[in-house]
Order: sequence, then structure tokens, then C-alpha cells
Amino acid sequence: MSYPTVTAAALTAPLTFAGIVEQLRDTFRAFPDCRKPGNNTRYTLEDTGLSAFSVFFMQCASFLEYQRRMVENQERSNAQTLFGVHAIPCDNQIRHLLDSVPPSAVAPAYRYLFNGLQQNGYLDKWRVHDYGYLLALDGTQHFSSSHIHCEQCLTKTHHNGTVTYSHQVLTPILTAPDKPQVIPLPPEFISRQDGQTKQDCEINAAKRWLAQWGADYIPLGITFLGDDLYCHQPFCQAVLDAGAQFIFNCKPTSHTTLYEELEGLEKIGAIRTHLVQRRMGKHSVTDTYRFATQMPLRDGDDALRVNWFSLTSVRDDGKCLYHNDFATSHPITTGKVVDLVKAGRCRWKIENENNNTLKTKGYHFEHNFGHGQQHLANLLAALVLLAYLVHTVIDLMDERFRTLLQKMGSRERLFDDINTLTTFLCFKSWTALLDFMLVGLERRHQADEIEQWVVK
Repeated sequence: MSYPTVTAAALTAPLTFAGIVEQLRDTFRAFPDCRKPGNNTRYTLEDTGLSAFSVFFMQCASFLEYQRRMVENQERSNAQTLFGVHAIPCDNQIRHLLDSVPPSAVAPAYRYLFNGLQQNGYLDKWRVHDYGYLLALDGTQHFSSSHIHCEQCLTKTHHNGTVTYSHQVLTPILTAPDKPQVIPLPPEFISRQDGQTKQDCEINAAKRWLAQWGADYIPLGITFLGDDLYCHQPFCQAVLDAGAQFIFNCKPTSHTTLYEELEGLEKIGAIRTHLVQRRMGKHSVTDTYRFATQMPLRDGDDALRVNWFSLTSVRDDGKCLYHNDFATSHPITTGKVVDLVKAGRCRWKIENENNNTLKTKGYHFEHNFGHGQQHLANLLAALVLLAYLVHTVIDLMDERFRTLLQKMGSRERLFDDINTLTTFLCFKSWTALLDFMLVGLERRHQADEIEQWVVK
């Protein structure tokens, strides 16, 4: 099935919340409709998609319920004024209508948002000198149960005969050493065809993602980041063949040939070393950078040659604060090893700023919002990821949102306040809502002033 492409005009237009919602409407309008001709079509696919998205965006499972009550009392709701939802379907209708929609149908929205950030200059400072954009890969679980399952579930049979059903997804992100945000990229859902081990599943999903999305991102200049799972010749070669570079974690236990050669170089003093002394509070810390070039990634004459490097940080009382090894396709010198380590360590942001945020900071990524029989669980996960991306986009583009976020301290707390307000007041637009909150933080406003923001 083909889905709408993003027009050139849309890519170069300034990003606004209203513009984002309109692009989402275009994306959701193209969803496949499971209803037969003649069936009740009161609710459109775009209203259904926007309704589901609004719940995840607002981080409130009861958002639609509150807006239905507002429609009864005021004949308008924030579902309409903020998200353009003309008729709000119930939860069961949303699940029914979206079950047949594959998560790939959301791809145009991801493409629009990333290209919008790129074309409007928001990502200019994310480019890392010599390494381009840093794109981290990692897989994570977004559903697990010993009872609830569907045909799309992955299964794991335990020694005692019990079975665990799960859904897993590859969650690529764009990251940078000095950026607190990460930019979620289109996910790739791990399917039953991907094998029975973590490596088989995740790596095969990563290969599919590379084939599907590589042409969108690699021309921009991409360095892939990943844990040791990715640091093996087939995937490293696939990255190079696609025109990208890599910095992957490299463990001795899975790269015996490489470390045997390093052992030989160690004996003759051929491993280069660079020491950096720094202060940490009352302590002195020694950072020891070590590197070697043209190391074999595996045994055999056809072994891919990589550059190896490591960092060990030891405090003056002997405590080891950090140690990690890496392999890279980038050239390495004494002058570059520090920056290479800084870039490679950004991989941890996919664990902390991305996956952990999704699971513990208001997005409830592992909650079973609806399982369905076909694609529902994965599609809803894709919409959660999309909501997280839109939050990040408005954080980058909207000074009002950033100001409120700084004052509130977290997205979770900010949206708690937003949901309280939208339960009782209908705002004319997203901009009006933010303006109302900013003014409220500064002073008490008069009743007649509220009219410029609130639908009466």
C-alpha cells in the first residue's frame, strides 16, 4: 500500500503546531479502512488517528472522555480546537478501526517532522564535526504478557514450559554530545520472522531499517552508534556499503581475534596511549585513552579492518569510574580519540533519554493500550513514539513551550497542568493555551482577558 508523500512546500514551511496537526491529518486520512461499504462511517480515519494521537500527546488516558463531556456542555472541545477532531470515537471504536493499520502507515509524519527540522535549521547544531549526525540504534520491549497475545506477538518458551508473549521494536534516535534532547526516528518493529535470539531479532530489524530509511538519512552524513550487538562484520559492512560510518561498542568476549591481536601489540608497546588529567570535586581523575588501527573484526582473510579505541577513567583513590571499548570505521589519531569517545558514549542516550523516558516519564510505553488481532499494539506504540517526537519538535521550535518546560521542570509535570486546564476550559488553539499559561505564571489576569484564549 502506498501512503502520501510530503510536498516540497510542506518541507520548507515554518514548523507550527497547527501545521503539524494538519500533516498528521493527511497521514491518518490515508490509513486503510477496515469497514465494508455501507457500514457506519460516522468516524473518519483521520479523526480516529488524531484522537488516539491526542491521548498520547496529552499523556492522559482520560483526555477524550473529558473532551466528550465538554462537547455536551459547551458544544466545543479541545479535541477539536487543538487537534482538529470533529467527532470523537470511543476507545473500542478506535481500537477496531486502527487494528488493521500497519505501523508503517505513520511513516510520512516522521518524514515530515524530521525534514521540517532539517530544512528550517533546527538541526544545524546537531551535526558533530568530522562525524556528521550521530544515529543510535537499540531495541526495546513495549509489551509483555504470559496471557494476552496476538498473531503478531513474539514468543519465548521457558524451561518450565511457560510462554512469554511480547512486542519489541527498534527505536533509532538522532543524538549529539551537548544536546539534552534526542530526535526519535521512524521505528522498525521486530517481527516473528526475525529469529529466536535477541541478536537475530534486533539485527534483522536494523538491516530492514537501513534498507527502508538509509536513503533518507545517510546522504546527510551519518555515523551509526550501537552496543556490541551491532559490532559484527555483516552489519558493519552493511553500514559501510550504504555509505555511512559507525562507532560501536566492542567487547573482548565477542571479538576474540581482535583482542588476541591487541594482546600482541601490547607486548611490543604498539598500542597508542593518551592521558588526560582533570578535577572532579576534591578528586583528581586520570582518563586513559588507548587506540590501535587496522584491527581485524573477525578471524579470516576477509576480515573487515577497524580502528579500536578505549577509555578508562580512574580516580586518584583507585576507583574506576568508567571503562569501555569501541570499534570504528573513522580514522583515529591522538588528536581525534577524545572526540571519538565523546561521540561513542552518546549511545547511552538511547537508553536514558529515549527508552527510559518512554517507559517512566509519562508516556507509559509498556502499557497495554490495546492489543487487537493484527497491528494494533505496534501501531499504538508508533503513535506513542510520534507523540514523543512532536514534543521534542515543539521543544526545539517554540520558545513559549520551552519557557513553560523550564518553569515546570519536566514534560510530565507540564502536561499534568495542561490536562487540568483542558479538562475545564476550551482553548482556541495550542498557542492560546501556552499564552494563557505564561500569563498565569506572571500575574493574575482579569476575567475579560480570558476571552482572547478561551472559547466561551
